[in-house]
Amino acid sequence: MRKPVVLVSTDIKPLDGFEWHAVISAYVEAVAYGSEAIPLTLPALGPAIDLDSVLDRVDGVLLTGARSNVHPSLYGGEANEANGPYDMRRDSTTLPLIRRAIERRFPIFAICRGLQEVNVALGGSLIPEVHELEGRRDHRAPDATDQDARFALAHHVEISPGGRLSKVLGDARIEVNSLHRQAVGRLAAGLSVEATAEDGTVEAASVDAVPGFAFATQWHPEYWVGSDAASRRLFAAFGDALRAHMRMRDSVSEAAE
Repeated sequence: MRKPVVLVSTDIKPLDGFEWHAVISAYVEAVAYGSEAIPLTLPALGPAIDLDSVLDRVDGVLLTGARSNVHPSLYGGEANEANGPYDMRRDSTTLPLIRRAIERRFPIFAICRGLQEVNVALGGSLIPEVHELEGRRDHRAPDATDQDARFALAHHVEISPGGRLSKVLGDARIEVNSLHRQAVGRLAAGLSVEATAEDGTVEAASVDAVPGFAFATQWHPEYWVGSDAASRRLFAAFGDALRAHMRMRDSVSEAAE
């Protein structure tokens, strides 16, 4: 059996006098080893991408985290220098991709910025600097250059009892890392909360319209997929969903021949 292919979002990064369509290695490695699938990066080319042509060739979508924030104009907010940086070419690629992937019922795994993109794509809003709200913890990354320290498990989240994510992780209280400034504000219609932090911050959601694996997490399971049980289960379940979707599409194609 062939391995499923996962479309992975990219960022625009300036480097060596060029602009790169880039993704951190942890994401593609988590797909390759944690989900046993083939990662295929999608350049942030916005409307130049024929989404259906791309989706016809893959079996699922992974939306990565990033240093950039979703542009506030996309959810009725106002941009300012303190809330940046922004990557509007990524926004113009991922938001339409999310909507089309949901319409076509693809397996989706959205991480950190990915959760925020899914919420905005479906009509929700974001809190630009969640740590500035009274009663909220500081969810930003530790001030450290060592990546293990930056991605260290930082706080607990409560998995919603009886929710879809509980079928993957159990009705559990798990420990997660935390590297974000933005957070879900108004939850979009079509999303269900699957986990929350102790301060009420939405930490995971599912897409109602996609019956299989369609989850978004505010934390970064890709970083610890090799050693953390919850991270490993998430990527393994994503892999199972990819293979199920691939078999369904293959059977439809065979029946049509």
